Amino acid sequence: MRKRPEALLVDFDGVLRVWDAARTAAVEQKYGLPPGALMETAFDWARLRPALVGEVTDAEWMAGVGAALGAPDAVAEWQSYRGEVCGDVLQLIRDVRAAGHPVALATNATDRLAADLAELGLTGELDAVVNSSEIGAPKPTREFFAVACAAVGRPPDRCLLVDDDDRQVLGARAAGVSAYRWTGPEHLGYLRAAFGLPKSVAN
Repeated sequence: MRKRPEALLVDFDGVLRVWDAARTAAVEQKYGLPPGALMETAFDWARLRPALVGEVTDAEWMAGVGAALGAPDAVAEWQSYRGEVCGDVLQLIRDVRAAGHPVALATNATDRLAADLAELGLTGELDAVVNSSEIGAPKPTREFFAVACAAVGRPPDRCLLVDDDDRQVLGARAAGVSAYRWTGPEHLGYLRAAFGLPKSVAN
């Protein structure tokens, strides 16, 4: 990292929000679907991309998944679970903000994002939310990162993205944004130090 970051950009799924894979497996077993069928069908890029750039709604995307699998009830039950907040990441966000640095959620998401944030109790925990479906450009495009940096009012080289996807990390760096590949809470010490925070907080 060339310069100390002044703003934090946080990915949603896999970083701030985590999922219990066993729930997906249980739904597939209940409805007689092959293991992995829900994720593979939903995240097929040709089906996913229109939802991520706002060309179709989340409901329309999921309806397409249900039709493709011939199992709309399975998809509805699968989607009733909205994941869980990673408490360690939420604490990092709070501490970065308390130190005077803006934090934005920077995520590829659908028009359901605001409802998910509210359901998970995250409304008000971020200074900005940058949602690909609202700006019409997915991460890791340069357009996405330009909007994200503008949302926190800092130049790209003063923003740090935390993401669990190598492609997004590389794309951020190509756009001039510092980026850190997240694999779990073992990275918190480094990230806290990057913002000049104590390495740990008291429980």
